[in-house]
Amino acid sequence: MTIWSALVGQDAVATQLQHAARDAQRIRAGEHGPAMTHAWLLTGPPGSGRSTAATCFAAALVCSAGGCGDCAVCQAVPIGGHPDVEVVATSELSYGVDDARALVVAASMSPVSSPWHVIVVEDADRMTDQAVNVLLKAIEEPAPHTVWLLCAPSVEDVLPTIVSRTRHVHLATPGITDIAELLVSAYGVDLAIAGFAARASQGHIGRARALATDEHARARRNDVLRIPFHLQDIPACFAAAADLLAAATEDAHAICDPLDAGDMARLEQSFGAGSQGVTKARLDKLMSAPAKALVKAHKSRLTRTIRDQVDRALVDLLGLFRDVLVSQFDAPVTLVNQEMHPQIAQLAASSTAADTGRRLDAIAHARAQLRADVTPLVSLESLMVELKDPWIRAASA
Repeated sequence: MTIWSALVGQDAVATQLQHAARDAQRIRAGEHGPAMTHAWLLTGPPGSGRSTAATCFAAALVCSAGGCGDCAVCQAVPIGGHPDVEVVATSELSYGVDDARALVVAASMSPVSSPWHVIVVEDADRMTDQAVNVLLKAIEEPAPHTVWLLCAPSVEDVLPTIVSRTRHVHLATPGITDIAELLVSAYGVDLAIAGFAARASQGHIGRARALATDEHARARRNDVLRIPFHLQDIPACFAAAADLLAAATEDAHAICDPLDAGDMARLEQSFGAGSQGVTKARLDKLMSAPAKALVKAHKSRLTRTIRDQVDRALVDLLGLFRDVLVSQFDAPVTLVNQEMHPQIAQLAASSTAADTGRRLDAIAHARAQLRADVTPLVSLESLMVELKDPWIRAASA
């Protein structure tokens, strides 16, 4: 089994990157290697595996066997344990200028134990314009040993100056069969549950894994899919918005609170917590400024995670109304929510295809508002009203 086995339903991408890794070895030997270049942009929809593809490629570059999957190098890279592969992800809403300057410094350093120093930047679309400007020269003219792997949903999500300086690799949405087979083989999931999770995830591998292995995740999704059936009046719309945001906030705290506690414990330890003579008063004084900065970073991470949880719920609603539209047109397409066929038929019969189209547009608009930092509750309240009455925006125009 090679390192590329971690990629699900991306055979063409794996082949391209394998060729690049082989040419990278030729380049280091002083030969010609046209399949390899120093800067890459890996794009694909959320959950398609773009970050996995980047770390697999990074492992292949630093593995002497080109990504055997079995050696200590291949085992270390995916978990962030190799000194020559730097995986950068932000817990903030965006990468700022200071983050970019730190990357420039990191990119200038020589590799420790392999021919290449690989920098993987997850969510490169979150870079501010100022951060991109700081990085441009380092990406265009990197050190001979440096390779940049930038990840983003699409080329439209990054500045043209980045696109023009990188080689583009696009990952497609993995198929239902591929995801189901992964869930069965890697996690021992029952075949029926695997099939459900693969469909319900809409091609998002991480989401499929959660739905297949976490009963809480399945319950949350069921709560979201019931929302359209209870929007009887305006108060119900506002209540549904508040409930959805409360659930997203609760789940975000479940994710972030343990991370926050770990960060604070490490900070306290770095200032001597538990050492002889270090009192709590002295520790609080020493940690005052860095602790405030850490709390600020934690708030930013929580805000981003809440928005991510809300967006996940909106994707589930998109899948539901996509199924309604499929039913209204009697299209020969597999439903995302096959287990809800009677309820979908009910929604399809009680509305028109035009209604459904407007509802889908309203959900897409709400997702765009979240990305634009509109207050989630305001966006959700507006959305619920439009789901109840899809013609309200046109009527008020």
